This record gives sequence, C-alpha cells and structure tokens, in this order.
Amino acid sequence: MRTNGNSVKAKQRRWGWAFLIPATFMIIVMNFYPMVQALITSFKKGPILNMEMADPWYNNYARIMQDKIFITAMKNTFLYLIIQVPIMLVLAMLLAQILNNKDLKFKGIFRTMVFLPCATSLVSYALIFKSLFATQGLVNSVLRSLHLISDNINWLGTAGTAKFVIIFALIWRWTGYNMVFYLAGLQNIDYQVYEAAKIDGASAWKTFWRITVPLLKPVIVMTFIMSINGTLQLFDESVNLTNGGPANATITMSHYIYNMSFGQGVGKFGYASAMSFVVFIMVAILAAINMKVGDTRD
Repeated sequence: MRTNGNSVKAKQRRWGWAFLIPATFMIIVMNFYPMVQALITSFKKGPILNMEMADPWYNNYARIMQDKIFITAMKNTFLYLIIQVPIMLVLAMLLAQILNNKDLKFKGIFRTMVFLPCATSLVSYALIFKSLFATQGLVNSVLRSLHLISDNINWLGTAGTAKFVIIFALIWRWTGYNMVFYLAGLQNIDYQVYEAAKIDGASAWKTFWRITVPLLKPVIVMTFIMSINGTLQLFDESVNLTNGGPANATITMSHYIYNMSFGQGVGKFGYASAMSFVVFIMVAILAAINMKVGDTRD
C-alpha cells in the first residue's frame, strides 16, 4: 500500500530515525565525547586551564607503575574483588534456590527482606556500618557481652579489620541484588525438569550441578561481569567507611582517582584520566575473559 508515493514501511523507517537521532545525539555528547576528551587529557599535564602535552606523551601512564599509592589501591581493589565477589554470588545463588521453593510460605516477605539492603542509599548504609563497627559501637558491645573479646577492637583503624568491614558491607548490600537475577533465571526453568531428575534418582547436589548451573550459565556470567565492573570502580565504601585509611591501607583505585582530581587542591586531571583508562582496560579485559568462558556456542 502506498500513499503519495511513500510506503508505510518508509514512513515507519523515518519515524524510527526521528526517535533514534535525539537519543543517539545525547549518548554521543554525554558519553562518547567525554571519553574521547578524557583520553586526550590523559596525555597532558598541568592545571586544568593551562594543560599541555606531556613530554614524553606517555609520561602519565609511565608514572602509574611507579606510584606506590596507586599500586596499593590496585591491590586493595583486587583483594575485595577476589574475596567478595565469589562469596556474594554463591550466597545469592543459595538464597535464590531457597526462595524459589514452591512450598515455602511467605516467600514475598523473605525476598523483600533479602533485597532491601540493595535499596538502601550507598552513603546511608556506609554510615550505618561505620557506626556499628566504631570502637564503642554495637559490634564490640555484643562481642564483649558474649565474652569473645576482652578489649574493644579498632575495626576501622586497623588495616586488616578495616578491609574485612568493607568486604562484609559489600556482601551485605549486593547479595540481594544478584539474588534477584538468579531467582528470575530459576523461575524460567520448567519445574518438570527437576521432577524428572528426582524420578531418575539424582541427588540434590547432582541436580544443582547438572541442571541448575548449566541452565543459569548466561545469568551467572552476567552477574560476574557486573560484579567485577562494580568492584573495580568501588568508591563509596572506601570514602565513607574508612576514607581510604589507615594510611591508604584500604583505598581503592576510584577513590585515589577522585583524590587526584578533586581532593588535593589543584586537580591533576591528566594523571587522573590516565588512571581512569587503566581501570577501563582492566574492566574490559576481565569482562572479555568472562564472556569467553561463558560462551557456550561451538
């Protein structure tokens, strides 16, 4: 069917472009253009209003490998990643399995309770944990009442315990978020598959590994990528719980980039941009590895 020489399909195509062009323009202006400018800035030095090309041009990137604070921040970030992400995702999977039970009563309440930490403001929950783990906080009071400790523990003032608090806070907040993805994946698996496995004599453990995990593999890969991406850009917990202390013992890469940009008077935007692109490369490499491992196509 044609009207004035224009087909219905041609009109639909024009309307499609009419809706796409503004959104595409905004994405380019708000995302890709700043990324290109940040890349150019990473090869410059000097104050923001009078920046010039570094000599040599790769000077900011060479400096990163000699920066002890950045290396410490990178080690801290990967420590949080290696410990927190597997524990969090395993807990999320277990909780999803439990809350997917069709015979469980009050499932809605339990699911809401597990997910609620994720709905808490990042700053608010960090301040709550800071209060709980203060020297005179609730955690020390409970441990003393149970006679597990004799003196108060300086949780946030000691490097090892401060890292533990950050990891514990991350697990508490993000487990419910990942549980929702696993729960959605489990609900798309036909329950008759589990009944057939039960009739065949498969144990719960074998059913989990041979049925649940393979069918949830795309979801597992997605949550791994999102968790890795989020942890490598970890900022709020380092700033609000420990302020990177004691003596930069808990600082993260994003926190250090922020300090270089805004936290030390005159911003070192060239160096901060270089560190940002190093983090971007780390995220891209780890995401590519996860996607390759999770690719089930022949």
